[in-house]
Amino acid sequence: MAFWLLSIVWILQLAIFLWRIFTLERVPLMTSLEGMFIYAWILVTISLILNKMLKMNVFMLLVNSIGFTLLSISMIAPRNDISEELAQVLITEFLVVHVGLLMFSYGAFTIAFAFSLLYIVQHKLLKKKKWGEWMEKFGSLSRLERNSYYASLIGVPLLFTGLILGIVWASVTVGAVPWFDPKIISSFFVMIVYGVYLVQYQFMKRRGYSVALLNAAAFLILLINYFLSSAFSEFHIW
Repeated sequence: MAFWLLSIVWILQLAIFLWRIFTLERVPLMTSLEGMFIYAWILVTISLILNKMLKMNVFMLLVNSIGFTLLSISMIAPRNDISEELAQVLITEFLVVHVGLLMFSYGAFTIAFAFSLLYIVQHKLLKKKKWGEWMEKFGSLSRLERNSYYASLIGVPLLFTGLILGIVWASVTVGAVPWFDPKIISSFFVMIVYGVYLVQYQFMKRRGYSVALLNAAAFLILLINYFLSSAFSEFHIW
């Protein structure tokens, strides 16, 4: 029943997205709230896919709670639509793909964070010798750690490609790349932090609690980048 209710949510979100395309006559990816709506839809999409692959109820609950929070913010916050003239200037194939790839990378990083958070919680519970049958809903520590790594491994190339396309779009459309823009600096910093995590996991063979903490910290930096750096950016409006 939960799966089919979530499927209905996915369909409704897709319908709202298509409706905004027809009413705005542009792809609704230009503002931070529009991006947040797509971000939430991506999380629901990933949840539906992983639900068929992983039987981890606590993980699904955590991911969908994050998605519901983002969806609520995007639906109840004041609209900050842009003018039609600005939309015509901004809406190019490069920009749509740039923002789309970033949203999918955020979705992958959110999944990685969920696995890492469950690892951290379960690790602490085991340290305190608190366990029971309900712990099986978390999944094994090795499985949580491995899935977090795979999700991050997917997210980093998506983030890198999205950033490169953004740079190309800026150089072609604006004529110059604002390298010192807070959004650009913080985005590359996020990629570096996740890169350090991947290097430690894959090449330095580090495992355990500290690596899970690094992944969780990287996601918190990602959230700061998404919600705060745009407020100080003179170049980005999303």
